[in-house]
Amino acid sequence: MTLMIGLMSGTSLDGVDAALIETDGHDRVAPLGFLTHPYDQPFRDALRSVFGGRGDVAGVERRLTLLHAEAVRDLLGATGMRPEQVRAIGFHGQTILHRPEERRTWQIGDGGLLAEETGIEVVCDFRSADVALGGQGAPLAPLYHAARAAALPRPLAVLNLGGVANVTWIGRDGALLAFDTGPANALVDDWMLRHTGRPWDEGGAAAAAGSLSAEALARLLDHPYFDLAPPKSLDRDDFDPAPVSGLSLADGAATLTAFTAAAVAKALPHLPEPPLRWLATGGGRHNPTLLAMLRERLAAPVDPVEAVGWNGDAIEAEAFAYLAARSLDGLPLSVPGTTGVPAPATGGRLHQPSRRAS
Repeated sequence: MTLMIGLMSGTSLDGVDAALIETDGHDRVAPLGFLTHPYDQPFRDALRSVFGGRGDVAGVERRLTLLHAEAVRDLLGATGMRPEQVRAIGFHGQTILHRPEERRTWQIGDGGLLAEETGIEVVCDFRSADVALGGQGAPLAPLYHAARAAALPRPLAVLNLGGVANVTWIGRDGALLAFDTGPANALVDDWMLRHTGRPWDEGGAAAAAGSLSAEALARLLDHPYFDLAPPKSLDRDDFDPAPVSGLSLADGAATLTAFTAAAVAKALPHLPEPPLRWLATGGGRHNPTLLAMLRERLAAPVDPVEAVGWNGDAIEAEAFAYLAARSLDGLPLSVPGTTGVPAPATGGRLHQPSRRAS
């Protein structure tokens, strides 16, 4: 067992999640600490401005990396750990382009700079090796989900509701199938920001006050992605919200929230067996309107992961700490059932500081 830090900046653009775990990179995991550094709105706007590789990518990358270094220092302070006690940092960075069909994926974040700033080895660039081998490069958390869920009844689905939604299906025999189901919070967040200046629908209140447009929902669901067999993955901006453009604030929020739930339900025919239970992680699990829509469409229990003792805010960051440990030991980060890679594949790139901090 060794100490690892994981860092995640997701498609919802809410901030840096930083987690400290102890793990053997196999089936033993002990979460030890977690914190979030929220981004201010100007930096969220700066991140959006470089999506697709446009604009001042280098400048935004540097600012992003320094914010991650600050999060590492604060996490160490909060947990009473010293840098030299940590084996390595798993640094996901920020995805600004994801086109696996073109064998392209781009996560900004300077691993060398982060190593120098923290004095700790850094593993980054988790997705490129998988994509180069023909995989989707996403999702990458399923192996961690499986490690955490080893003692839970199966078949089980872990549903991550970030900017994009993805599901990890874990079979009775431990078999894994994982893929992106569609949007989660991204379209609703963008809708709320555009119409209210607030970055999300707090508590699902706007959606709860509105009525969904069946016509707009049908147009949103008329997308070829839903007919593709998994494994499959998405870029944050793969769906066009134009069908809701003429709706009121509340009706647009209701329709986009229903779109997330309906997209998850469209994953059901692709699963080998219906899950006994769905465990929701990511920011969307805080939205009771979304969870109610999911329960109705899935006809199964849908609970926040806190119901089984996990911290849903920390799962993604913990996953990259776990994957970094596996990368250092040359273990697979993805398997055919999670990304479609032809064979189990390791990945990640190691950056070592010029000297270890103390």
